Amino acid sequence: MKALSVRVRFYRRRAAVGAAALWTAGAAALLAGGAAHAQLDAAKSTIVAISRQMNVPVQGSFTKFGAQIDFDPAKPAAGSARITVDTTSYDLGDATYNDSVRGPEWFDAKAFPQAAFASTSIVPTAPNQYRVNGNLTIKGHTESVAVPVVLTQQGATQTFDGTLPIHRLVFNIGTGEWKDTSIVADEVLIKFHIVVAHK
Repeated sequence: MKALSVRVRFYRRRAAVGAAALWTAGAAALLAGGAAHAQLDAAKSTIVAISRQMNVPVQGSFTKFGAQIDFDPAKPAAGSARITVDTTSYDLGDATYNDSVRGPEWFDAKAFPQAAFASTSIVPTAPNQYRVNGNLTIKGHTESVAVPVVLTQQGATQTFDGTLPIHRLVFNIGTGEWKDTSIVADEVLIKFHIVVAHK
């Protein structure tokens, strides 16, 4: 039973890795809304990925990401965003598991050190709510995604919140035994809280 318990805990950690991988690119990407010539407030911004390992939620966070954002709520169609995420920065709270995330089964960080999102259009869907369409690239694979974003404006500061479901296997995240979705679910939720400020 002890050996099984250790293996389950290990699976959960590795599951989070996959989640993050997607989430990473996804989340950051999703946020694709920003502020006109705005600067990312990294200290207040977060991107997390939530996966399910043997039906148990596993969460990890990305600690390094950048953003080039240009967004005016009065002219959403003219907005644009490019988000990049350091795939080696996913944090599961354990150095050993963090190292495993960089391996070829997951991020393959040596070959693909960054995940990226580039917006193609921003469409209003409700007051202070938008759909950010764009291309998400993870581990060398690009897919079109539509990210739901909620905007909160406080003076010169804009905050973008949202959750984007992503399928890890589409991006080849979790290969070999990790392709088994009975162990690690295919769907990963990317939750983001991005804060930017006008210069």
